[in-house]
Amino acid sequence: MTGAASGVGPDRLLARFPQGILGIDPFPGTAGRLRFDPAIALELFREVRDTLGYTHLAMVAGIDWVQTREVLYAVWSDAGRRYLLLSAQLPADHPHIESATAVWPSANWHEREAWELVDISFDHHPDLRNLLLPTGYQFHPLLRSFKLHEPEELEVKVRDV
Repeated sequence: MTGAASGVGPDRLLARFPQGILGIDPFPGTAGRLRFDPAIALELFREVRDTLGYTHLAMVAGIDWVQTREVLYAVWSDAGRRYLLLSAQLPADHPHIESATAVWPSANWHEREAWELVDISFDHHPDLRNLLLPTGYQFHPLLRSFKLHEPEELEVKVRDV
């Protein structure tokens, strides 16, 4: 029986990753929000899937907080019928984290979108390239530092997805 099915919550991960789990916050309607050190990302993802039973990655999102970037994962447990939120803070000057595609293949396009729009790099991603914007587009439009440009200042290239 998986962890989610047997009622094991994310607090079980505190013993497994004593230095890597930065906190578990209540979040209404979910199993909670688990804040973690990006250094343990891949190992944590595997543990969340294999031990707690969160077998489906529903979303990866990036948030620009100016001084830092946050990457947020929403994972679903069929057995437990609930979501768990995973969150990591990344430095704004070099925001990167290990790709979740090795654990949840559905992370592929979500991570491409977060990279493209918020400039978060995902190490060892199998195909990190533009998904929504034209190939060669140099800007990350969801960064708070993004300034709108006059159309004649932009060079739009061919888009291939």
